[in-house]
Amino acid sequence: MSPVTRSRRAPHPVLALADDLSGAAETAAALGLRSRLVLGPATVAPPAGGEAVVIDLDTRRSPADEAARAVRTSLAAGSPDDAVMFKKVDSLLRGNLAAETAAYAEGAAAVVIAPALPVAGRTVLDGVMHLHGTPLHATNAWRAESAPVPRSIPGALGSLSTATVPLADVRAGTNVLIERLRAAVGDGRHPLCDAETQSDLDAIAEAALQLGPGIRLLGTGGLALALGRSLAAGRPSHPEEDESPLSPAASADRPLLIVVGTAEPGAVAQIAQLTSNGVGHIALPPDLLGNAAELPRLDVAPSGITVVSIDNSKGMSPCSGRRLVAALARTVADVPMQTDLVLTGGETARSVLDALGITQLTPVGQIHHGAVCAHSPDGRTIVTRPGSFGDADSLLRIARALRPLHRPQTPAPSPTLAAEPPPVAQGETL
Repeated sequence: MSPVTRSRRAPHPVLALADDLSGAAETAAALGLRSRLVLGPATVAPPAGGEAVVIDLDTRRSPADEAARAVRTSLAAGSPDDAVMFKKVDSLLRGNLAAETAAYAEGAAAVVIAPALPVAGRTVLDGVMHLHGTPLHATNAWRAESAPVPRSIPGALGSLSTATVPLADVRAGTNVLIERLRAAVGDGRHPLCDAETQSDLDAIAEAALQLGPGIRLLGTGGLALALGRSLAAGRPSHPEEDESPLSPAASADRPLLIVVGTAEPGAVAQIAQLTSNGVGHIALPPDLLGNAAELPRLDVAPSGITVVSIDNSKGMSPCSGRRLVAALARTVADVPMQTDLVLTGGETARSVLDALGITQLTPVGQIHHGAVCAHSPDGRTIVTRPGSFGDADSLLRIARALRPLHRPQTPAPSPTLAAEPPPVAQGETL
């Protein structure tokens, strides 16, 4: 596992905001600083020197005005004068991007915007987000969204005045890039930077930090990684290059519950990898979760591994998704013993932790990009991961990292729901 703390010195505290929990955890891991991950929006103690406070605003699906208000509240409560400000955005431009960015820009000299995430195939050219080389609006990445996909990043930002910084300027050297950024700021516009590689983002972060006070940064985990490097004493290798297995978890005698609330098609293949290695799978039908008066009970083995998901075989409408995820979270919280958790999808992760009453996490490492391991105040090991991230073996890698002493066994039959909702059959070990 890549440790979160990778530097011995960082002169400035960092205040970072994200609109969902998996994004906040991704940001904390990418920054590589001693971090507090706060489930907000809330009034929090400001970060001290060398520390990052990362706030999950939980605004991905909030009304736009509420999302903007959450940004303003968190900025007012937790930003010391010498803090570096970072706003994490979704790499597919989902959520209240225009409203939150406008609120984030209030009081700033300018916001340097760089939303590329090269490690996940998200690049920016001519101000347009691309997914594995295809413009975002030409993909089906927004299939679960009710709004139309934006055709450009300036279009997604609404009325915010931006100036596109082309890739040639990003790669022309630090002095040229700084002057290009300053020219945009001098014109009263926010620089929007093209980027195809992590090195491009490194250059953008380094140049932005030299523009002086009042400059804020906005981007994905890629820009957070670049920012962490610029603030660090040394220049570590990319986390995707120096991953090592997580040492055996101290809580390995507890159940491990893998909760998949995302509707992303890739989750099906990831669950299949688990079940083919002996992990029991509980797929909860939407009509069962829709019965708030009689939610199912998960009967989890004392030291086993179980994956639980919403049965999406018949499709799931965007309007019902949030209600079903909330019901899934209550079902998980009602497990009669303490479990370690793997939570896939930011909304799922936040809903489960809210149901458990957990309000703060301490990030400790990253199993693979976006799969962030943290500890909760009640002693749980919790891994969060965005729903749209990860190869087909992502969940299997996470499970093996958390339970390295368990080896693949003959696959057990997937548990099925009993005629009466409680209980649901337990899972098997990896």
